[in-house]
Amino acid sequence: MTFRDRRDAGRRLAEALQQTVPDLGDSIVVALPRGGVPVGYEVAQALGAPLDVLIVRKIGAPGHPELGLGAVVDGSPPQVVLNSSVMDIVKPSQAHVDAETRRQIEELERRRQAYVGDGPPLATADRTVILVDDGIATGGTVRAALRGLARSRAARLVLVVPLAPAEILGPLRAEADEVVCLATPDPFIAVGLHYVDFGQTTDEEVIALLAEARRPGLGLRS
Repeated sequence: MTFRDRRDAGRRLAEALQQTVPDLGDSIVVALPRGGVPVGYEVAQALGAPLDVLIVRKIGAPGHPELGLGAVVDGSPPQVVLNSSVMDIVKPSQAHVDAETRRQIEELERRRQAYVGDGPPLATADRTVILVDDGIATGGTVRAALRGLARSRAARLVLVVPLAPAEILGPLRAEADEVVCLATPDPFIAVGLHYVDFGQTTDEEVIALLAEARRPGLGLRS
C-alpha cells in the first residue's frame, strides 16, 4: 500500500476508522508531531473532532542520552512513563531521573507553546482518545504515548496509523482498546518507502494545521 502523502493517509485512515470503530461521538484526536499532525488533521476533520498534539520526550540515561529510561508524555499534568527493564539494567540515581524529567518537561512545554500557545492540552479524562502518527517503526514513542494517555484516565484509546511492522503492532494492541492500521508490510524496511511524498513536516506546517483546526467546526479546545 502506497500513500500520496500524509494528508492522503489521513483521509484513508479516517474512512477505515469510521467503518470499523463504533461510537466515536465524543472523541478527540491527538497527533504525534511532527509527521502525525497532517494525518491527524484529516482524521479530526472527517470526525468533526477537536485536534491537539501529543508531545513525547525521552528521558535519557546517564552518559547515554540516546538510551531511554522512559519518557515524559504531554498532558495536564504530564505523565512520566519509565521503562522498568532499562531502569533495572542502568540503575540510575533518583536525582538523575528527577533532573532529566524536569528538563524534558521544560522542553515539552516550550514546544507546546510554540505549536499552540498558552492554552493547556486537551482534557482526555473520560473521553475516547484517538492517537495518530504517520507510521510506526520501532513503536517506542507510540507505546509511551498510549501508557501516558491511559494514566491520564482516558476512557478509551484508539491507535490509528497508516502502517506498521506486524511484530511491533501486535504488542501495541495490548496498550489500546482498538487499533486501526491499513498495512503491515513484510518485510518492513522504512515508513517513508510507502509514501510518494514523505518530505519532512515543518514546525510551520504543524502550527498552520493546528490553527486551521481551531476554526469553527473543528475547535482545538473543547
